[in-house]
Amino acid sequence: MTSVLVVDDHPVVLQGCRRLLEDAGFTSVFEAGDSTAGYELFCRHQPDVVIVDLAMRENGLAGLSLVERINSRDPRAHIIVLSMHRDPTIVAHALKAGANGYVLKDTATEELLHAIRTIQQGSSYLSRDLALQVALAGASSPRSPLAELTPRELETLSLLAAGKSYSSIAEELKVSYKTVVNTASQLKRKLDAGSLPALAQKAAQLLAAPQ
Repeated sequence: MTSVLVVDDHPVVLQGCRRLLEDAGFTSVFEAGDSTAGYELFCRHQPDVVIVDLAMRENGLAGLSLVERINSRDPRAHIIVLSMHRDPTIVAHALKAGANGYVLKDTATEELLHAIRTIQQGSSYLSRDLALQVALAGASSPRSPLAELTPRELETLSLLAAGKSYSSIAEELKVSYKTVVNTASQLKRKLDAGSLPALAQKAAQLLAAPQ
């Protein structure tokens, strides 16, 4: 029987996913409330499918780094992002990091089950609307500023948008304070922000997610 790991920092979402998966016949469902616990559970149980929320640690995109870590450890892992973020650039970043599928949280539950079955068969999954948006975003000009960012820069930007300090970001991302300072400098250059407050404001605008 297929085993599934769900990583989300909202208990209600975890409970809902467990009920949905168990009703669909999945008997092994593992739950994690943050990316660290999620990675540990993945290494311990090697689940057949991993469902990851991007937005964890308040407004951060910790799930993006988790997708990268899991994919680096096992490129054959089947990973689905379940997120409220519908920005096609963020979707593209998740796929580039190693996700095999991307499902929006406001879609029907049947779509999530369909996505699981699809990636288990070795295919990728995007809804038709999302696939079209990603394709159009890639072909449009000018490109979104987010398209030029690395996954680590995108995650750092999301934490800055949440009002996190450099020291707090360093602790959460498990990197040095100097690394965060250097990343912020790169972000200021790429996003044409002259100061940290200006960068945080631009980050909040670019990463605004639907409620």
